[in-house]
Amino acid sequence: MGFGRGAGFLLRGLRLWRERPRLMLLGILPAALVAILVLALLVTLVFVVDDLVGWATPFADDWDEAVRGLFRAALYLLVLAGAGMLAIITFTGLTLAVGDPFYERIWKEVELSLGGDVPDSGVGWLRGAVDGLVLVVFGVLTAVGVFVIGLLPVIGSVVGAVLGLAVSGRLLAGELVSRPLEARGMDRAARAALMRRHRGAMLGFGVCVQACFLVPFGGILVMPAAVAGATYLAREALGTAPHANSS
Repeated sequence: MGFGRGAGFLLRGLRLWRERPRLMLLGILPAALVAILVLALLVTLVFVVDDLVGWATPFADDWDEAVRGLFRAALYLLVLAGAGMLAIITFTGLTLAVGDPFYERIWKEVELSLGGDVPDSGVGWLRGAVDGLVLVVFGVLTAVGVFVIGLLPVIGSVVGAVLGLAVSGRLLAGELVSRPLEARGMDRAARAALMRRHRGAMLGFGVCVQACFLVPFGGILVMPAAVAGATYLAREALGTAPHANSS
């Protein structure tokens, strides 16, 4: 499975808004609550980031005014970009932690629609919450990495943004796909081994999900579809999805 195939799983999940709207509405409430919290934090950052950049770069005070302005403007944009990536991963992790029972219902219904071997239950709310918070920690590390890479002259901002998108997208995909796999008793090593055989699909799926999250309020509508799409991806990776449903 390649990059485009991974993106296709998200499209399959989005189609459920037309086919199973009531089911998908289950994912709206936790996503909306977390989105309000994350948005409030981002708005606060926008108002203080200028002072934050100035405080963090006192060494630039004696530079030429134009050079100092360009340098701090680049850092300003870089901090916002890193915060945006952190917000997306934080949003996903917190939403999965808060709304695990709702999203378990979605992936379970997708499993039943595909037939075959279907787990009796998910990983449980507590385990789901812990996994979601672990994703938040990885999000923080990714944002810090993007910021550090962005300090490189000329190409730093672009490389940091692209690399951040790829890494955070892969993290998102890994967390979303882990639910149906872990419910089958697969430990972290087994899940990682399976997904390594489908790197392209994981990257395509994760990057597309994250790109949708960049659209205002996109995360609220896409989150249920992402859970469903991840279930389709997991089932095909396991080789248990019926041929009629894997196209």
